[in-house]
Amino acid sequence: MNRHLRTRVFLTGVGGQGTLTATRILAQTALDAGLAVTAGEIHGMAQRGGVVESFVLVGGHRSPRIAHGEADVLLGFEPMETLRALPYLLRGGLVLSNSEFIPTIGANQGLESAPSLDEIKANVAQCAGEAHYIPAASLGREAGALQSGTMVLLGSLCAANRLPFGPDQLKKTIQANLPPKLVDINLRAVDLGAGALEA
Repeated sequence: MNRHLRTRVFLTGVGGQGTLTATRILAQTALDAGLAVTAGEIHGMAQRGGVVESFVLVGGHRSPRIAHGEADVLLGFEPMETLRALPYLLRGGLVLSNSEFIPTIGANQGLESAPSLDEIKANVAQCAGEAHYIPAASLGREAGALQSGTMVLLGSLCAANRLPFGPDQLKKTIQANLPPKLVDINLRAVDLGAGALEA
């Protein structure tokens, strides 16, 4: 691991997925590794189904937020939110996205349609240097809880060599910060996410 890596991570998802918990755990992992970190929400809606956007800046950055075109990594917990957040991605940056949709109320009622995953991939390919689509919700269920899909994606991120720490550091932080009954599930989720990136 390169301890001098400076990385801007933009996280996006919908309310109820655990996007803010993932943000907190990622920032705490950087702190536990002895790194400078800034984290926060750009636009957050706590109610279930609302858009949640947050960021983690690792390695010492002057700006306390991420502007359009500055994110080294876009971590999308829902494919449509990945698409919406693309303007924040640095050209040539890394996209790690859940490949499984959470339909909107309008889509469930047949009032609106969403682009397919292939259409989203085509848009991402126009600006990302590297992109991976991971069935995070399914892998979360395999680990023991749908909500641990967020830790699946964090595990993938830590295995992608874009941060100055790897999955083992993330697992230490999970063990120290999550309630005991959730630790084993989320440790399995991290392993599944790291494995999915390598597959």
